Amino acid sequence: MRSIRGRLLLLAAVWITAALLAAFLFISALLEDFVTDRFDAEAGGIADGLIAMIEVDDDGRVELDDRPADPRFDLPFTGWYWQIAADGRVVARSDSLLDGRLDGPEGEFLGGHGLGADGGVLRVLRRELTIPDSDARISVTVTAPQDQIDASLGHISRPLAIALAVLGIGLAIASVLQVTLGLQSLDHLRNDLARVRAGKAERLTLPDVSELRPLTTEINASLDQNITLLARSRQHLGNLAHSLKTPLAALANELPGDHHGQNLITRMDRLIGWHLRRARSAGPRLLGQRTEIRPVIDDILLVLRWPMQDKGMTASVTCPPDAVFAGERQDLEEMIGNLCENAVKWGETRLLIRVRQDDRLELRIEDDGPGMSDTDAPRALIRGGRLDEHGASGSGLGLAIVADLAALHGGELRLERADAGGLAAILDLPA
Repeated sequence: MRSIRGRLLLLAAVWITAALLAAFLFISALLEDFVTDRFDAEAGGIADGLIAMIEVDDDGRVELDDRPADPRFDLPFTGWYWQIAADGRVVARSDSLLDGRLDGPEGEFLGGHGLGADGGVLRVLRRELTIPDSDARISVTVTAPQDQIDASLGHISRPLAIALAVLGIGLAIASVLQVTLGLQSLDHLRNDLARVRAGKAERLTLPDVSELRPLTTEINASLDQNITLLARSRQHLGNLAHSLKTPLAALANELPGDHHGQNLITRMDRLIGWHLRRARSAGPRLLGQRTEIRPVIDDILLVLRWPMQDKGMTASVTCPPDAVFAGERQDLEEMIGNLCENAVKWGETRLLIRVRQDDRLELRIEDDGPGMSDTDAPRALIRGGRLDEHGASGSGLGLAIVADLAALHGGELRLERADAGGLAAILDLPA
């Protein structure tokens, strides 16, 4: 079992069951001894009364001068019997025994022949004694029905079992509450971490329990380190871009415009741009960021207003005012900007941007251009996979960069046929 809650509850259930079962067996044994001792004490009192009634006549014969006035010994087959024997010969017996005979060792449960007509299981008490005026060996036997002893135990055992069952239910409920409350801090920690990933918080709040404080501190330190590494990575990328692109630009200015080396310079600049942007998208991602989507769309359309005005294109935007992206603004600008630039490049009269957010975030950017076939769509997502070598200028990197950034944020980029016949680029991202 991989659940901590499940393990704790299972262990509690095993221990509670074992403890209650052991308690039931132990208390039942004590009660059985108590009830049996009570019956033995009652039988012993009757035996002592019988011994007090024994007399020896002038001829040395043992006889009983009186009989116990207990109605239980008057009715036959009750299991309550008494018997007095001298040297193995029965000299007196209770009316309930009829003509039966009580034999067998003391304390054992006897049944069948020799115990009367009922043949029931009995609890036997026997006293052996001698009378000073007689040489006879006298035995006094008193029995009680075992079923009455068992019935008395049953009257006690059933309430005991019910009480222990109720106690077990109470302990089980208490265990569930204890485990639930005990693990509540872990649930809060998980929710806080989810808020950080969703961009609703930048750090975890310190929990009340001391056991989780070191873990929370380490996680917050990791978040701080993530921010530091991201800033350092971007700084190195900027330095690398400057150190490579500046010599390339100088070289391009030195060579004549029709020199064949200009094609190589263009190709190198294109490759450098690809690898730098690829490294940025694959680098560490800053957690705990949230970006409103509508302001980013408005800024991008503001930048594209002149190319759109030159082509006579119009833009239509449908975006909920509370739509947010769980990430940095720079990443969102990169994705929407590349897709909008591509749509303006190939569109004719209309650019359509639609944003929908529920359990997922979907950004749909459509144009009314020539579109793309189903076989060309996968190729367009490959780095440098240009499908327009003889068309508009471009590096063939935009869609690949968008796909990389979408994957980095747990989403994907899909290319489909738009309703207007052009290309529909769909960003599917976590909400």
